[in-house]
Amino acid sequence: MTWWCTGIRWNDGRPAIGWCGEGFAERVSPLVYGQRLAFAGRGERRCLGVRRAGKRTACPTSVVVPGRVGNAQCPECARLDRSFSVAADTNAADPRTYRVYLAWFGPGLVKVGITAEERGSARLLEQAAVAWTWLGRGPLMAGRRTEELLRAALGVPDRIAYSRKRAVRGHLPPAAERAREVAELYARAAELPGWPESLERLACEVTDHAEPFGLEAIGGPSMPDGPSMPDGPGGPGGLGGAPGPGVLDGPGGFGWVVTEMVDGGVVVGRLVGAAGPDLHLADGLVVDTRLLAGWQLTTPAAEAVTAVPFTGIPIASAPAAEQDGLF
Repeated sequence: MTWWCTGIRWNDGRPAIGWCGEGFAERVSPLVYGQRLAFAGRGERRCLGVRRAGKRTACPTSVVVPGRVGNAQCPECARLDRSFSVAADTNAADPRTYRVYLAWFGPGLVKVGITAEERGSARLLEQAAVAWTWLGRGPLMAGRRTEELLRAALGVPDRIAYSRKRAVRGHLPPAAERAREVAELYARAAELPGWPESLERLACEVTDHAEPFGLEAIGGPSMPDGPSMPDGPGGPGGLGGAPGPGVLDGPGGFGWVVTEMVDGGVVVGRLVGAAGPDLHLADGLVVDTRLLAGWQLTTPAAEAVTAVPFTGIPIASAPAAEQDGLF
């Protein structure tokens, strides 16, 4: 059976790679920090169709998707996906209970959001929240009104660009400082008038994702200057090759970030951590699994792994984030 990658999945607080096969079959491959990864892209990147209520509907035309976009869907499937979506505010009648949260990604990078209560904390792992706490629980629209209250009164956004989250991840303050910033914002939010009556307040209990993300290893040394790093006894190499057209310039955050998977492109490295959609390999290399979704991934030829472990993948230096004040 042919399997296509669907990106990272967070199962019971642990990362795994998801796959979909012919006939709508699905499976996952658990990831373990310290393991060696080696895979190559094959063929073309295809639309993954629409997944709803735990079931996937295949794209009727298997459209080819551009390699650099984060969503492995064709325009038609993307429109269908958003036509009945809480995130897109096209499913306001959703009867489920929702939870409102505060998520911290780095100094000055805090957002407010909502997630279905049945999903637990999975949404926080998917968004790469380093520390977080619940604010309350209740109907969907009560959660939306709470989001708007915090945006208007405290200037807390409901979206933060993912590049900003990634750029600060390798240089975070200690866990106690992270928890303090979340708790202080929670206290300010709790004092605001105008909370929806139908939202049940929840106590501040800050959760930190240092352990599931492997943050100690992620915050290690960055990759030295240059387009690639050799594999050797000091530790596995990663990915690379000369940067392709359109590669971004910028100061190193971790070192290098994959900007596109290509047919025949090879990734080799030791997995040291994961956060949100990112796989962090040894020596500061980052693979955004959103860009792997829609690809067939195969075991690379032995000569590619041993001789040229950085074949043909466009990479970019990781940009640094501008950290604006929270208020």
